Amino acid sequence: MGLALGYTVATPTLISIVQSCKEETVFEWTPDFFTKDQGIVLTKLVDIILPKTDTPSASETQVHLFIDRFADQVMKVDQQNFLKMTMGRFIEKALKDSGKENAADLTAEDLEPVLASALKVSKDDQANNFKAIKQYNEAIAEGKEPLLDDGVARFGFADKLRGLTIFGYKSSEYVGEEVLAYLPVPGQYIGCGDLQEFTGGKAWSL
Repeated sequence: MGLALGYTVATPTLISIVQSCKEETVFEWTPDFFTKDQGIVLTKLVDIILPKTDTPSASETQVHLFIDRFADQVMKVDQQNFLKMTMGRFIEKALKDSGKENAADLTAEDLEPVLASALKVSKDDQANNFKAIKQYNEAIAEGKEPLLDDGVARFGFADKLRGLTIFGYKSSEYVGEEVLAYLPVPGQYIGCGDLQEFTGGKAWSL
C-alpha cells in the first residue's frame, strides 16, 4: 500500500500508526506534524472527501490522525516540506476567498470550493501539473529556489490529501472489518469464484 503512494513503508511503522490512531479522540488531539489550526482544517477536509453516509466519515475513523502521523513518521523531509508549503498555499486561497483571517475559522463551506477547484482539472492540465511539481522538487533537491504556481501547489496538496485520505480510510479497523469483506482466519482456498457470491460484491479487506 505504501509503495502505491510512492513511499517505502516499514510494516511495523504503519501498523503502529494505525493502532495509535484508535487510542485518541478528536477532542484530545494535538497534531504531531501539523499546527493546531492546520489540524482543524485537515479534519474538515478529510470529511469533505469522505463524508458520513451509511458509513462513518473519514474523521470518525481517525483518518486525520493517521495522515498527521504518516506525514510525521513516514514522509521524508523533502516530502514534509512540500506538504507544508502546498497546504499553506491552499489555506491562503481559502482565507482570501472567504475573507477570514484565521485558518481555524474556515468552515467546510469555505474549504469545499477550493478543494473542488484544485481537483477539477483536465487530463492534460493534470499531466502538466505533475510535470511542474516534479521539476520543482528536482530543483529543490539541487539546492535551487524554484517557484511553483499557486494553482499547481493547491492541486499538489489536494491530490496528495485525497490519496492519503482514501488510503487511511481503507486502512482503518472499522472499514477493514465492517465495510470490506473480512475473514481473519482464512478458510478454504477457491482459485476461481464469483465475488458477488462470496462477499456480496465487497472487496477483501486483506
